[in-house]
Amino acid sequence: MTFKDLGLAEPILKALQEEGYIKPTPIQEKAIPILLNRKDLLGVAQTGTGKTAAFGIPILHHLYEQISLRDTRRKVRALVVTPTRELAIQIGESFTAYGKYTGLINTVIFGGVKQQKQVRELKRGVDILIATPGRLLDLMSQGFISFRDLDFVVLDEADQMLDMGFIHDIKKIIAKLPPKRQSLFFSATMPKTIVELSRKMLGDFERVTIKPEQATAEKVEQGVYFVSKPNKPKLLIHLLQQKPNDSVLVFSRTKHGANKIVKKLAQAAIRSAAIHGNKSQAARQKALSAFKEGKLKVLIATDIAARGIDVDSLSLVINYDLPNVSETYVHRIGRTGRANASGIAISFCMAEERPYLRDIEKLIKQQVPRLGEHPYMDEAAEREPSIRPSQKSRNGQSRNHKKRSGSGGNRNRNRQRNRNRNRNNNDSSTRNK
Repeated sequence: MTFKDLGLAEPILKALQEEGYIKPTPIQEKAIPILLNRKDLLGVAQTGTGKTAAFGIPILHHLYEQISLRDTRRKVRALVVTPTRELAIQIGESFTAYGKYTGLINTVIFGGVKQQKQVRELKRGVDILIATPGRLLDLMSQGFISFRDLDFVVLDEADQMLDMGFIHDIKKIIAKLPPKRQSLFFSATMPKTIVELSRKMLGDFERVTIKPEQATAEKVEQGVYFVSKPNKPKLLIHLLQQKPNDSVLVFSRTKHGANKIVKKLAQAAIRSAAIHGNKSQAARQKALSAFKEGKLKVLIATDIAARGIDVDSLSLVINYDLPNVSETYVHRIGRTGRANASGIAISFCMAEERPYLRDIEKLIKQQVPRLGEHPYMDEAAEREPSIRPSQKSRNGQSRNHKKRSGSGGNRNRNRQRNRNRNRNNNDSSTRNK
């Protein structure tokens, strides 16, 4: 199947051809015909599978077909809600690219910046609005956004929105939407809370599921180095010095950790930048733009901030910290190997992270190849730990430790007292005899 076979409007086909889009990806091939038929859709797919085009192209097609039917004033006809600023901007860029010959206008609104410019664009009139939940609710409450003419709504990366604490905001937004609309709901995973939310949002819907963990694992060349925590910065510097011209995305589990990595690299004369929630929007966009344009070769990111990173030439992803959620690993390595391209993903694993590696391998149904020796090998990290991190209590002690020091310890003391009592009784009995 090609995009021409889908019966799309000619201006959209022209734009897709210029973008080099010929054959739809699996999610596009399954989702676009459903959406062209005006059905609601529940899509299970991660970023990197072509999901934005899967919902963006049919929305543009419908809106273009309706141009002659509406009045001259532009009103919000389509809404896309997404968790992060970076992803919102990326989606806006995609709508601009796919719809550049349609005459349709989109705008992106997000927090972390002053609202005046965004309000001016809304007042001029837009057809498609891409927004993060917080700023969307804020401008709605101020009366700058109306959904009276809304035809299409997309909830993208729903699982991430729940992880970021947006569940109440999303419910408030859904409550304000007109009941007569076409709804699209996308999530990489489908926990119970996501299923319940999708039922509130969708009407009579169809479901499309793409299993990216297997496809991504096949496309991306993976490997793991075992290394102790103190030697992680040294190994990272060692690898980056071997690939000075490659674009490398490094994942840190925490914001503080990302900043610390930047400082360590600077000490080795390696220029890098970090993006995470504590960085200003201007700083994040500056770093991301420099990375996309190839002016910055190394970008350090937390998982949330990295959701909007889409770099065609990204050759290497490094998991400086292994994620404690297996699905996150799939999202991370999906930053390379985009669409039909291949890529490389290298993970650092210290002893405490071995259970995370085991869970990841269970999810992707394959063993991550153990890479050859390096100057900072850690034999302890290569051995399986006896206690999994998930077995630890909130204060960091293992359950086994708690049993020894808690109720188990009391039982031992009771047994000892009983033995002493029996011994005393036996001694007394012997003396009486």
